Amino acid sequence: MTATAAPSGVRIPQGEPDATVRAGRRNVRLTNLTKLFWPGLGLTKRDLLRYYAEVAQVLLPYLRDRAMVMKRYPDGIEGKWFFMKRAPSPRPDWIETCQIMHKSRNLIPFPMVQDLASLLWVVNLGCIDLNPWYARCDDVNRPDHLHMDLDPADGAGFEAVRHAALVVRDGLRELGMAPLAKTSGATGMHVYVPIVRGPLQKDVWRFAKRFAQGLVQAHPGLLTAEFRVADRPRGRVFVDYNQNAWGRTLASVYSVRPTAAAGVSTPVAWEEVERGFEPSDFTLLSVPARLRAVGDLWQPLRATGGRFALQEVL
Repeated sequence: MTATAAPSGVRIPQGEPDATVRAGRRNVRLTNLTKLFWPGLGLTKRDLLRYYAEVAQVLLPYLRDRAMVMKRYPDGIEGKWFFMKRAPSPRPDWIETCQIMHKSRNLIPFPMVQDLASLLWVVNLGCIDLNPWYARCDDVNRPDHLHMDLDPADGAGFEAVRHAALVVRDGLRELGMAPLAKTSGATGMHVYVPIVRGPLQKDVWRFAKRFAQGLVQAHPGLLTAEFRVADRPRGRVFVDYNQNAWGRTLASVYSVRPTAAAGVSTPVAWEEVERGFEPSDFTLLSVPARLRAVGDLWQPLRATGGRFALQEVL
């Protein structure tokens, strides 16, 4: 029997449908490893787990201490999928949870991905992409970043999305912010700004709405903020400020996405956005090598210094 050793030290056996692996101080049971998750690419659940094991050291700081909304694809990208908030039971006693009260007055224990073992555990549930809460668990209503989700409407290509990202960047920089960019892993891009934690989620959302609508007024031939798909003008890029609302999530940095190409939500330098690239450049198969070559471009998102005091512009 052969095995592949990822930088994390986890060894996932080749060929066997199920395995128990050692991740740090934990044993994690992995199941259905031979199941095709990307039939068109011949990639299995084992390939997905190996990817996450390989990038775990860089990925985990962006997930720790945050509730995880599980989007489960137990049969891969062509099977039925569903959202799940409540941590399933039974579960290992070392899975930490974040208790969040919802408007329905239900207290929901979301799982948290705190280490390599819990990362492998949640991915083994069929979570292809990872969707963490915007705020940390000690204060779930005060996010530590704001963001703009850029999606092409009908008739808009990825070149327009890159152009839109640069427009968003310039607008945020004019306010003194230091935005970061990543691909969505699908057809869009995400622009994030690390902020000083303090404003409530609703206040972050209000700023994002005002900012997005101002950009649309200045660039009506490129951007739209129309929420309803049917109302979006053809050829525009949708600036989705609503993703800043309480309870919403976006795919984490370094998340694999359930697309035919197994795209990965990947940090990119602004010079790369200016120069041009395609989403297909960043996939489950290529991102580990890119990480080794360029490192983690998103470290400012979790740094203590350099954060913008959003309350100054509210």
